[in-house]
Amino acid sequence: MRFLHAGDSAVIVELGNEISPLINSKVKKITEYLDSLKSDAILDLLPTYRSLIMYYDPRKTTYEAMVRLVTENCRTDYDTLEDIPRHIVEIPVLYGGQWGPDIETIAKHNRLSVDEVIKIHTSGEYLVYMLGFTPGFPYLGGMSKKIATPRLKEPRKKIPAGSVGIAGEQTGIYPLSSPGGWQLLGRTPLKIFNLDSDRHFLLNAGEYIRFVSVSEEEYHRIETLTTAGTYKEKRYTL
Repeated sequence: MRFLHAGDSAVIVELGNEISPLINSKVKKITEYLDSLKSDAILDLLPTYRSLIMYYDPRKTTYEAMVRLVTENCRTDYDTLEDIPRHIVEIPVLYGGQWGPDIETIAKHNRLSVDEVIKIHTSGEYLVYMLGFTPGFPYLGGMSKKIATPRLKEPRKKIPAGSVGIAGEQTGIYPLSSPGGWQLLGRTPLKIFNLDSDRHFLLNAGEYIRFVSVSEEEYHRIETLTTAGTYKEKRYTL
């Protein structure tokens, strides 16, 4: 671990210099430990791909004390992912048509059929490395290079909330309606960011996403339940 000052009330903990599931799992472990303390000296925790920013109240603690808190209590010397449970969240997606207007472009770019694109996109598990860009936007890792596609040359002025897209070798979900240049292959009826819910963010850093293809009928059924606040997304641990 490497510790850095970030002004007079924050500490940066660096755990590596690459995008890695193992490094990210260590970031998650430290974040979970510090959060579990419920300390009024810790104001906020911001995990990223390979580091963590700890914001603290300088009237109640010090930089040195925060560093000791982590070094003495957080184990990061494990070197395998085998013993780390994977928390899976299923994301239903209606692919193609008006919900995924770029799916044929993605297929053509990669010399695949549309069905093959859907099969590849739904076959993997995607690690949520971090949230950012817009509230709740998940930075995902694990997409197959077989469906990698460049961004649009001209970004759209408005992309509907729930749109699932591809940009280069990454896939992601737009939590809010916003401009964007990702190639859209589908849309989920779930609310990734919801101010009306007690839990504003559907996803958390360190969880895994599994995309599931659904029919238009099923999409609208889930959309109705989601709007009513009665839909319960599928979650399980492997």
